[in-house]
Amino acid sequence: MRLEYFNGRLFMHIEIFGYLAAICTTLSFLPQVIKMFKEKKGDGISTPMYVIFVLGVLMWLIYGIMLESIPIILANSITLLLSGSILVMKLKYD
Repeated sequence: MRLEYFNGRLFMHIEIFGYLAAICTTLSFLPQVIKMFKEKKGDGISTPMYVIFVLGVLMWLIYGIMLESIPIILANSITLLLSGSILVMKLKYD
């Protein structure tokens, strides 16, 4: 974790803010994964949108790895798993 100082005060909250944002956006996919898994159908899910989204998340993950940014790596690893699961279920159930 990178520590920054401003007027002698430690500003770790910037990194914490990143973790909180990552948790919120990543967990937003969980209800859809659960719903699709239970119902065994992908009605209303756009396949092209999820293909593009999964590719974008993969690129964000690579970017985070290149920056060595733990919040970006963690968030996009989990998001890739969840959104990839949605895409796979969509393709399987349709």
